[in-house]
Amino acid sequence: MSIISTGRDSREKSIWAGLRNACEGVLDMRTLPVAIGLVLLIAFFSFQSDVFLTSRNLTNLLSQSVVTGIMALGLIFVLLVGEIDLSVAAISGVTSVLLAKLIMDFGFPPALAVAVAVLVGAGIGGLSARWITWMRVPSFVVTLGVGLVLNGLQLALLPETGRYNLLGTGIENVAGASLKGPPAWIALGLLVLVMAAMRFTAYRQRSTAGLAPSLVTAVVLPLLPLIVIGGIGVALLDLHNGVPVPVVLFTALLVVAGYLTQETRIGLYLYAVGDNIEAARRAGIRPQTVKLFAFMVAGALAALAGLLAASRILGVSVSSGGGIGGGSLLLESIAAAVIGGVSLFGGKGRVSAAVFGALIIGTVSNGLNLMGVGNEIRLVVTGFLLVLAVSVDRVIERFAGPLSRD
Repeated sequence: MSIISTGRDSREKSIWAGLRNACEGVLDMRTLPVAIGLVLLIAFFSFQSDVFLTSRNLTNLLSQSVVTGIMALGLIFVLLVGEIDLSVAAISGVTSVLLAKLIMDFGFPPALAVAVAVLVGAGIGGLSARWITWMRVPSFVVTLGVGLVLNGLQLALLPETGRYNLLGTGIENVAGASLKGPPAWIALGLLVLVMAAMRFTAYRQRSTAGLAPSLVTAVVLPLLPLIVIGGIGVALLDLHNGVPVPVVLFTALLVVAGYLTQETRIGLYLYAVGDNIEAARRAGIRPQTVKLFAFMVAGALAALAGLLAASRILGVSVSSGGGIGGGSLLLESIAAAVIGGVSLFGGKGRVSAAVFGALIIGTVSNGLNLMGVGNEIRLVVTGFLLVLAVSVDRVIERFAGPLSRD
């Protein structure tokens, strides 16, 4: 009797393990509650407003969420190593002003000005990382001070009028361009092919190592949500102006970041340093170099987010980068990463958190605006969602065990 019971228990455990692995191939346990919450929010606001699910409104929602999403994506790298960067909004602001100054006052070609701004953003992040690792000062203090310095520099770079108008420079076309019709579907097809190649490469590597994962679990299941959701999204957006180019750019960044964090050695180092820095050091990993990389990525992506914001509003001013001090942009970027499932304590989470977190914050803001609710209610709801997301994350870790890179 006990032998039969043991055999049945073993089969049940095998079935549950298979189901869990299949689910984690699509969404990890930290992201699943966030995805469910996003679906519920979309359903709620769609019942509250007939305009919410229109192609025009969805285009606006996605365009609004991209800046927060890209900045949150950069912050995820820093959070994974157990640090925080409070200067990203200021980096966004000062590099966007620098971009405008190079074009308007010095006649730089737009492409060269963009490259310089992104490199400057990465350099600022690198300097912060070096100060943190060499002087052993908490990143909270260093990046807060760097942010204040950059706020002053932003004011110094602005002209007496307090604003640079980018209309006619070509920068405005970045946020205003869209892929409509066949180009949008081709872009989706290329994305699916790239993701399939990446998943199949990972599958082959694990098979070679003797882990023998299921091809369906490792390759097919993760692609199904992308195909279904991507197809529906392209079809809806195509009813208006098509898929905004910033959304395409954000998607490409997510693919690259996902590959770096999940399939490369640098990704392993990021999680190792954030999970246990002393163990990582004893394993031969140089935490200083890993943190330098993380902060440089955050700085570069913050500068890119500033470019997209400037392109969207056709200029830069004191309010660029969320205004002096970062304003709500900094808080929303941190909230997006954490709401999406990245731990504030390092070593846990995935880059997909930037998507879900930014979409949740964007959905709440957009939906409440359509309902005519004041900004104060939006801040209350966002704060509540942040606390709830962190609380759910701790509960999952307590009962399901820590889930990090795999």
